[in-house]
Amino acid sequence: MAASHLFRNRWRCLLIMALCVQGNVFGELGHWTNVSCDRVLAQTLAQETTPVYPPDAPPSRRSPLPNQRQEIEEQTVGADYRVSALQPDNRGALWVGSWQGLAKIDPKTGRILDRISLPNQIVGAIAQDKSGRIWVGTYEGLARVDPKTGTITAQNFALPSNRVLDLLVDQRGYLWVGTDAGLALISPDKGLLMTTVKNLPGVSANALTLDALGNLWVGTLDGLVQINTANALIKRRITNIPGTTVQTLASSPWGTLWIGTPTDLLEADLGIKREIRTIQEPVKPPTTKRANLKGAGRSPNKPGKSAKPAVKIRREVVYLAGEDPGMFKLRTVTQVRGRNVTALHFDNVSSIWVGTTTGLLRVNPFNGATGGEIPYLPSGRILSISPDTGGKLWVGTSEGLAWVNTTTFRGYPHQTFQSVER
Repeated sequence: MAASHLFRNRWRCLLIMALCVQGNVFGELGHWTNVSCDRVLAQTLAQETTPVYPPDAPPSRRSPLPNQRQEIEEQTVGADYRVSALQPDNRGALWVGSWQGLAKIDPKTGRILDRISLPNQIVGAIAQDKSGRIWVGTYEGLARVDPKTGTITAQNFALPSNRVLDLLVDQRGYLWVGTDAGLALISPDKGLLMTTVKNLPGVSANALTLDALGNLWVGTLDGLVQINTANALIKRRITNIPGTTVQTLASSPWGTLWIGTPTDLLEADLGIKREIRTIQEPVKPPTTKRANLKGAGRSPNKPGKSAKPAVKIRREVVYLAGEDPGMFKLRTVTQVRGRNVTALHFDNVSSIWVGTTTGLLRVNPFNGATGGEIPYLPSGRILSISPDTGGKLWVGTSEGLAWVNTTTFRGYPHQTFQSVER
């Protein structure tokens, strides 16, 4: 084998020497050129005799640290048009949180009223506190926005993680922050971090909602956790959830808990009783100026009659704890079984809107009947829902914002919050 290799090399060298005699060699650039014959021979022999080694084995792949994962994810986002959070405020505007930042629109016309420049443009959640301030959860923590001026107040809270997934204001006005590493409780008025729940079972606080009695329910990677809002202590944990990971939550007007997982839409009966009470409240009669003349407006022979006090009647919904405080009875909505449920929201007629990775559905919560998927949305992957806002249903998808006509149930994409190529 070595002899034949040496024989081929000799013939090649003789050919090059013959060319050298002519003083010309065909160069690499496709034309004849003068070169040193010795140099050509040296290069040829070096190419033939230099051993070729296999490249070094690639280094073993290691998972990046959490902060590095965040940087990598943000760098690879590019022009991402997902609308991950929708929040109507008390002045009639709609706040739109996307992976392009935060904006305020007029939900009646769709006109953009303001754009807010955040320290981090990836918005995960929005909430409005009882004083009207807008709280925005991003991949770098919390930001507080003055809705009148658009001024941002950066908050350097020591959250369990800077990646905020959900926000909720409880009945007392405190702000609960759900992150991918636990919970935090904040006083919005004082701007203080009150407590954290770092050892949350299921780790990630994906979704937050309050039940009818004011208890906080947290959807995690491994089921549900019930939190006492008064002391931030865990009351109980539910792990036998079909689909395991709870991605979205909603409380019904009649006291049940609705749960969205990667495989099912579920309703949990918590044993809460709902009563409608009639309350009578006296109404003070309007005050009138007395006449200047003595006895004016009254017959001298007939004394004035005392009028019956006016009464205002109102009805109030009252929720009462059931006999079994630990009751948790699940039922599955069979018409949605097998779908990946990502968003839930009740409207003002008690229909529940169900966002999935394959479309938006309006579901009758009493019999599970659906009216079919809403057509003409920018994408079938639904991320956020805001019904009864500006006379429309607003929907955030993975490819932009849209609104739904609640008479025809047809979708209309908002051209500003999506790619110009669409």
